[in-house]
Amino acid sequence: MKKLIPIVGIVLTMTVCLVINFLMYNLYYPLKYQSQIILYAEEYQLDEALICAIINTESSFEETAVSNKGAIGLMQIMPSTAKAISEALDENFDVEQLFSAETNIKYGCYYLSLLLKQFEFEEALCAYNAGPSKVRGWLKNSEYSSDGQHLNSIPYSETRNYVEKVKKNIKFYQNKFN
Repeated sequence: MKKLIPIVGIVLTMTVCLVINFLMYNLYYPLKYQSQIILYAEEYQLDEALICAIINTESSFEETAVSNKGAIGLMQIMPSTAKAISEALDENFDVEQLFSAETNIKYGCYYLSLLLKQFEFEEALCAYNAGPSKVRGWLKNSEYSSDGQHLNSIPYSETRNYVEKVKKNIKFYQNKFN
């Protein structure tokens, strides 16, 4: 019996650690709005893990998030960008719609798909964060790009950190979708 007590203690400790790990993983990497993410990822030929990673990085899955620069909702879309998207999709638009997961994910996926057609992957993430005109300027500057297509360095630390966080988050969400 005395030999069993340490073994039981180890098993209980391991079980508690696994439960805590599972809870923390789901706290930091939630998976909400899965049906909308799958729908619009498929419609715009995007990876679901990428969409989740962007949502996590942008808003931590908070539908009512508003940035200090005025970006709104899950995917943090600027009202001016949303207006342009609504016109391209021939839809009526009101800014309040950006607080809807359905609209926000649809518009975010549409916008991201456009950026991925214009830029390489990391540069598209930079454009999602800093804006496509900034990225085009960086690509034209030999200090940041040697070939005009890839950034050797990202001048904004916020954008650099954003890209790294999205890439890290993609790995976690790939595990959830596989």
